[in-house]
Amino acid sequence: METEIRQRIRKLREYLLENGIDVFLFPTADYHASEYVAPFFRTREYFCGFTGSAGTLLVSAQEALLWTDGRYFIQAARELEGSGVKLMKMLEPGVPTLMQYLKDNVPEGAVLGFDGRCMTAGKGREFISLAQKCSFSLRTDLDPAEAVWTDRPQMPCSEAFIHHLKYVGESPSDRLARLRKDMTDRGVSTYLDSKLDNIMWLLSLRGADVECNPVVLSHLMVDPDHAHLFVQEKAVTEQVRSYLSGYGVTVHPYDSFDRFLSKYEYKGDVACDPDCVSIYYSGIASAAAEAAGYSAGFCASPIISFKSVKNPTELTNLRDCYRRDSAAVCRFIKWVQEEVRRRGVCAGTEADAAAAKDAAGTSARPLTETAAAACIDSLRAEIPDFQGLSFGTISAYGANAAMMHYQAVPGGSDAVLQPEGMLLVDSGGQYLSGTTDVTRTTALGPVTEQMRRHYTLTAVSNLQLMGAVFMEGCTGAQLDMLARVPMWKQGLDYKCGTGHGIGYFLNVHEAPPTIRWGNTAGQPNRELKPGMIVSDEPGVYLEGQYGIRIETILEVVEHSVTACGHFLAFSPLTLVPFDRDLLEPRWMTEESRELLDAYHARVYEEIAPLLSQEDREWLKVQTAPLS
Repeated sequence: METEIRQRIRKLREYLLENGIDVFLFPTADYHASEYVAPFFRTREYFCGFTGSAGTLLVSAQEALLWTDGRYFIQAARELEGSGVKLMKMLEPGVPTLMQYLKDNVPEGAVLGFDGRCMTAGKGREFISLAQKCSFSLRTDLDPAEAVWTDRPQMPCSEAFIHHLKYVGESPSDRLARLRKDMTDRGVSTYLDSKLDNIMWLLSLRGADVECNPVVLSHLMVDPDHAHLFVQEKAVTEQVRSYLSGYGVTVHPYDSFDRFLSKYEYKGDVACDPDCVSIYYSGIASAAAEAAGYSAGFCASPIISFKSVKNPTELTNLRDCYRRDSAAVCRFIKWVQEEVRRRGVCAGTEADAAAAKDAAGTSARPLTETAAAACIDSLRAEIPDFQGLSFGTISAYGANAAMMHYQAVPGGSDAVLQPEGMLLVDSGGQYLSGTTDVTRTTALGPVTEQMRRHYTLTAVSNLQLMGAVFMEGCTGAQLDMLARVPMWKQGLDYKCGTGHGIGYFLNVHEAPPTIRWGNTAGQPNRELKPGMIVSDEPGVYLEGQYGIRIETILEVVEHSVTACGHFLAFSPLTLVPFDRDLLEPRWMTEESRELLDAYHARVYEEIAPLLSQEDREWLKVQTAPLS
């Protein structure tokens, strides 16, 4: 019997044949180069069934292939089963890159298609160059989902709202002035940007068009005298329209961006970041500007650089935000350990379960992964300026934790938490005062010697990076070794970066800060600067057994200036203890033990005042010196 995914691919192939297209690509993208996209834009997921946040699907008459990275190998293999789609494990030996595969398999005269609105200008130029070298042509004006996806969700449209000055510390006029100065320095008259978090940051707006990302679908053009915002009509209230007008921002219909670019009276050169504007929109602007006698080029987005360094107001708010968030995580860890051990393995009969009640009247039925996730989510919701989650909470027990971005499903892959082994919870919140992200792996009962060794190894890796002192000008590529070498010495590695930048009541993954040992397309290694926020999240993942991750968010801070130069360091924002039941001091270096004791002392000092007496007693035990 033909599966649903196979039916969709069959209909897609019929559509491609009718339109003379031999190969079609579906990146994970919207019109704004977003990492996470609204359901309307999840065409890759629709046609192959893979739900991860990163991947590219290729469909031809002969085969269907999905490229994704190491974070998703286990998940993708499960979700693609029976679909007829072949998994291409990126960076694995013998697996060609997408570009190499196209070079080797698309014949001369063939037609390669993709939706140009969903392909960045940077990546689009690579396809144009490859097509020229290999003598095949491109078709970028079609979206097959419009014809094949009959029950496609509506494009999202939430109301934009103002992120007030007391939270952001700068007005839109200040930020627009910074942008225009950069444009003048570059000799540019017009700047384009479609990256949603860039636009939200620049104009101090937020919304809810992408799940867990407080953004509104929009495009932006800025010239020396005006700013033009392209947004859906229903997204703009009169209050927001008046607010924007006060800063010289004119509001236009969202779907008029291409027409505006083609008819705009250009008065100078045009620039955009090739990773922030699609090949479709940048192409229209380039053609129109050049027709008017001006050049159109690419530059690194100044907005990305501006927003990656948090200002004093943002940093003050973030530190307080992480203290409150960390207190909620501490409350959760204590609760889940006690609840799992109290409830134990499933009570035998319905009568047994109904009879066993705690003082609050909670059923004694065993906890599941989704119930644990609901608990930590509800604890965050109690924090006054909470606005939602920063990503879907990952609550992964046992072997499920080996999948880095695992998502439990009620009634499906929703494991019961037993009083043994480990639970990994990766979670975060969106607050008016910041964006949080934290992972802790917790023992729920007896664990194996190997689990303790791997957890301690992960802790050492995390602490070595957290305690780093480094020269100004260092990049994440240079610092990544501090976390990874302890793993490599044991023949282990984790198939992801060690750290990523984090937004301020914006995207939980934010460029340009990154800590990874290799260069990844679209993620260049840039120097770390005071005021940047990065994650520190090494781990051990054994398929079919367990996964361990410890994630601590770090602020880049000043350290010292000596005759040898300017030194920086990290200061932890996350203040949640490591699990004492999983640590084995004899597998730690003296330095890592000292780092842990110092970190735990700070955790207790700053978090204990935010907890109840009972929770403080628990925290005191968890943060006691290892000695």
